[in-house]
Amino acid sequence: MNFSVLFNMQQELDAKIQAQHQLENENLVDRKILALLVEIGELANETKCFKFWSLKPPAATDIILEEYVDGIHFILSLGLEMEIDTNMSFLEQESSRTLTEQFLIVYETVSSCKNEQSISNYKKMFEEYLLLGKLLGFSSEQVEKAYVSKNKVNHQRQQQGY
Repeated sequence: MNFSVLFNMQQELDAKIQAQHQLENENLVDRKILALLVEIGELANETKCFKFWSLKPPAATDIILEEYVDGIHFILSLGLEMEIDTNMSFLEQESSRTLTEQFLIVYETVSSCKNEQSISNYKKMFEEYLLLGKLLGFSSEQVEKAYVSKNKVNHQRQQQGY
């Protein structure tokens, strides 16, 4: 995945949103963290990985991928807000964790990143989220393609007064 390209795409979208909503001089870290946590919850809800009481299957793969990519948008945006080096590389990890375990770890790393806004905490959060995508069965190529597609949708939404 070409993260510098994704960061650039996100920067364009963020600039448009911030200008349209007069937010250029505001620190949006807390709002972006809350938005990310909400997106992670929506993603978990679609996977149904924690719903031991339900017999309903997970949502369709395309819906889960779209929810996953919403999280990528906010993680990239958060990195821009924190002035992270957009040429940073992220490790691809392997894991035998369950989806439920990985979701909990992602929540923990987001919380750690909120409590101590450091490069190392940001990197750990992003890598754990990328691992979640891998555990969901998504390739880097699928994620990048879905991000580009959803980014276009987000630009259109801003033009339509979303």
